[in-house]
Amino acid sequence: MSAASAFAGMRRVSPIVFKAGCPDCRGRFELAASALRLAIGATSRTTFYSFTCPECGSAVRKPAGERVVELLTGGGVRTLRLHSTV
Repeated sequence: MSAASAFAGMRRVSPIVFKAGCPDCRGRFELAASALRLAIGATSRTTFYSFTCPECGSAVRKPAGERVVELLTGGGVRTLRLHSTV
């Protein structure tokens, strides 16, 4: 089987982008999954996503509830699982 026949009939898939905002400069923009990081901790206080604002360069960290975690992981955002030392 050739590569062309293996991929025949497949449609091109658009990359997933996420809408975000910066609390510092109030900029609104879209980010690719590769621009975001997700940290999943033991509690809601230790579960968050982060990115660097493309407009002002600020490091942004925001809480991530269950739905946000679901959307980000499903969209291919790199995830770090934080483990408790207790």
